[in-house]
Amino acid sequence: MNQLLQHWQFAQIDGDGEWLPCSSFPTTVHLELLHLKKIPDPFLGLNEWDVQWVGESRWAFKTLFTVDSQEPNADLVFEGVDTFASVALNGHFILTTSNQFVEYRVPVKEHLKAGQNELVVNFDSAYFKASSLGRELEQKHGKLNLWNGDSSRLHVRKSQYNYGWDWVSEFPPMLISSPCRPLGYGNPVRLHCYSNRITDLDVRAQVSESLQVDITAKLSVDKESGYATFVLKAPDGSIEVPSTKIPTDGKGQLQLWYPVHYGEQPIYTVEIQLFDSDGKILDSKFQKIGLRRVRVVQEKLVDEEGLTFLFEVNNIRIFCGGSNWIPADSFLTRLTPERYRQWLQLLVDGNQNMARVWGNSEFLSGKDFMFGCGQYPGYQSFLDLVQVEAEQNVKRLRHHPSISLKLELDYSDETSDFLKTNFPARHIYERLLPSVVEEFCDIYYHRGSPYSGQGKPTTDQTYGDIHQWNVWHGSQEPWHNWDILAGRFVSEFGMQGYPNIRTVDYWLENNEAERYPQSRVNSGHNKADGFERRLELYLVENFKHSFDMESYVYYTQIMQAETLAAAYRLWRRNWAGRGHEKTAGALVWQLNDCWPVTSWSIADYFLRPKPAYFTIARELRPYTVGMTRKDKKTYSNELSSAQFTIETILEVWGTNSTLEDKEVTLEVTCFDLQSDCWRDKWSRQVVLKANSSTELHKGLLPGQPVRTKASQVPKTIIVSARILGNGGEVLARYSNWPEPFKFIAFPADTEIKVQNSEDGQSITLSTNRPVKGIVLDVDSSSGSEVKWGDQGIDLVPDDSQTIEAVGLNGRPVKLRYLGDGTA
Repeated sequence: MNQLLQHWQFAQIDGDGEWLPCSSFPTTVHLELLHLKKIPDPFLGLNEWDVQWVGESRWAFKTLFTVDSQEPNADLVFEGVDTFASVALNGHFILTTSNQFVEYRVPVKEHLKAGQNELVVNFDSAYFKASSLGRELEQKHGKLNLWNGDSSRLHVRKSQYNYGWDWVSEFPPMLISSPCRPLGYGNPVRLHCYSNRITDLDVRAQVSESLQVDITAKLSVDKESGYATFVLKAPDGSIEVPSTKIPTDGKGQLQLWYPVHYGEQPIYTVEIQLFDSDGKILDSKFQKIGLRRVRVVQEKLVDEEGLTFLFEVNNIRIFCGGSNWIPADSFLTRLTPERYRQWLQLLVDGNQNMARVWGNSEFLSGKDFMFGCGQYPGYQSFLDLVQVEAEQNVKRLRHHPSISLKLELDYSDETSDFLKTNFPARHIYERLLPSVVEEFCDIYYHRGSPYSGQGKPTTDQTYGDIHQWNVWHGSQEPWHNWDILAGRFVSEFGMQGYPNIRTVDYWLENNEAERYPQSRVNSGHNKADGFERRLELYLVENFKHSFDMESYVYYTQIMQAETLAAAYRLWRRNWAGRGHEKTAGALVWQLNDCWPVTSWSIADYFLRPKPAYFTIARELRPYTVGMTRKDKKTYSNELSSAQFTIETILEVWGTNSTLEDKEVTLEVTCFDLQSDCWRDKWSRQVVLKANSSTELHKGLLPGQPVRTKASQVPKTIIVSARILGNGGEVLARYSNWPEPFKFIAFPADTEIKVQNSEDGQSITLSTNRPVKGIVLDVDSSSGSEVKWGDQGIDLVPDDSQTIEAVGLNGRPVKLRYLGDGTA
């Protein structure tokens, strides 16, 4: 019997002693105080600084409950407690907690009584306890390096972003029951009464190279008595395996699980029932599993240094295009299953097939262990905490078909235990965690992210995965250099962009005095060091822009959209078939936000996608077309610097993520932005190779004269490329513009026509001249928001585009685009 403990109350230990009812459970102190209007909303204005006292206070939670069970065993189970708490049952001390990432189970039969029982959980100050304990341990064991925050955090098993990160403020949550697991919902406190119980269920589905399935199950129980039955149910609920024995004969009729867009995601259900010798059910356990073969392939390339780093699922090599996931709310108990589903649906709708679940927080995913941006210690008491944590979480996650586990100086050392080196945490990453993963599951384990392996530094672009932060951070390269910044698998890269103007107005509380980009409140809602300089660096290098609030939102969003789309476009070009998989994945930092903020996210806290979300979605469609233009300067002789020619070279390629070759038509049209009549158009039949990129064209840019002087201004030639199916349908399109955009003289006579559909749920756009970066909106006072099917749109003459506009209901549409007269 599992009895959820409900009807909780909370009080400030050093306060007035008043016990207040909790509005929900699991919960956080901040949310309860907010519900009772005892604190201002920390997401608004500068209120975050007015609630810091909450994390510096001590709090208690209590509940009363009665017990009807006569079972011989009774355990209190805490599925997540943040972080330092002492627990008393009926006045008897039963538990002290020190790790947010584990479940605690405490036998309490001897302390239960007839009638009412009282459970009290006292929390130390999350701030003071973590800081004092962390600093005490740091003084004892030595200071270690880290990227951000207070170095004492490295000694405390608490969500590291609670110390402040560059996308979140400091809100030590003080949770009575903390859903610290990034993809779980709510972790209750429960009383488990039983005579015998299933303590562990390990179901493994081995899929051979020939894709035959062999399922095994291992059951652990509290007491060895009675018997257990096994049932495997198909996705439709039918009984697939009714016997009490696990089949090991390779049942070929079982359906395999595939990443999105490569096949179905059938989920089977394993049902285990535990009986006593008389046939009475004592316990049961249900586990959902998927059947798939996943390999990480690291092999030599045909014409490149290093090794591949690619994911192969059911013998299919997959280009992984996706995002990094962070906690979706600063107060995790506010998240509901429905909100998680909405975030995951954004991934699917955006054509993404992989997410990396960041370690401080149905698709293919990499799941980090809970270590971030620092050199963690390696003394025994810390290792003991990590051992339990790792075992519990591997057991919890191992049955998910979508999971691969991912976790940095002599890189070639494969024999040391590292505990006596200046990087003791390598013992955790390269000894402790691999051993836990090997013992308790069959999932691939990657030692770090970034991690090159092969004795190479983590910055090596020819091995493993890299974090490419030389755009924005680091050397602050132009985004046009993504092609030379590529790696075998790029698991982090990004560019900031403001969120939707409605989100900005939300945190400004409609305060017109603060409604400008450099205001104190707007600055408070961006936690990245040096963000003003970095935003403006990339803006001023590329755009002629203005500083009113709406315009700044627009230009940073278009900058982000152009930057990220270019990365996916250029790196997907590197996925060029067997032996030529120079880049096998790109995961943008980041998908989501945990509060209303300007950050690297491609969708803001309120699930409002930024234009970058849509430009990425276009680059991850099954078929895409890409182009580059590069100037080639040739000197007449090696002694002259004045005699030269400049030619502009256009390159065109296509991609095909399906598993069959595709015969299509490549259509290329060139426009002179300043001319009413000049065009150059050609088309040819081409074949896009299966699961690969294909080079389609290389030649001089039509309409661009060869220049012999640096003072000669090149013509503004816009190149539109489309991939057409056999029926003339547009499978892919992309427009290549000369950059930087700030040099373009946009014509004043551009006319964009917007035609509403009869049902008012879509619009059709057309234009008389090429247009760059269209963002659609409606007046915020005219009703509900619109769910747009595309944003950040490039439009050319004679190629109208129909855009889904759910909720538009025929209302007038507002347009922003480069050269719209606002800058």
